[in-house]
Amino acid sequence: MELVVFVLAAAMVMSGALGVVIRPNPVHAAMSLILTLFGIAVLFVVHNAHFLAAVQVIVYAGAIVVLFLFVIMLLGVDRAEDMSIEPITGQRSLAVIVGGGVSAIVIAAVISSRTAIGALGKGVDATTGESPDANIRQLARAIFKDNVFAFELTSVLLLVAVIGTVLMARKSKTVGTGE
Repeated sequence: MELVVFVLAAAMVMSGALGVVIRPNPVHAAMSLILTLFGIAVLFVVHNAHFLAAVQVIVYAGAIVVLFLFVIMLLGVDRAEDMSIEPITGQRSLAVIVGGGVSAIVIAAVISSRTAIGALGKGVDATTGESPDANIRQLARAIFKDNVFAFELTSVLLLVAVIGTVLMARKSKTVGTGE
């Protein structure tokens, strides 16, 4: 029975993920994303992680996809645009260079983390009755002490993305039309 549920949930995840990539309409792609997220929630239930399944449905399938749909409707992505026009000269070549740099950084991070971590699970503090929040303290230390620069850089990146979305959504007012 567990195998049947796993196969059905995996089929949901794969078909939803394929729909996100293939569908030309962004609203339909967001609906396919909901199918993917529900399939993952089913996989969480199979592994007796009921809280994670509930969070998956409420937070991701509920709030995040609604946020995606809000941005899609705000930007009016449903109309076709001419992709041959580049707003910035050399934008595509710059995107290839930046993408290659980001890929190199990710590959270097994965390689260095494999050599630094060693065996799986090594370095995790054991929780005991005297110290029930040892893992939380270790996680906080890793984020806010060891990796504070990357954490702050991520926050700046998200801020720039929000500002860029707001600027893209603004409509320019033309003088004399009364709009």
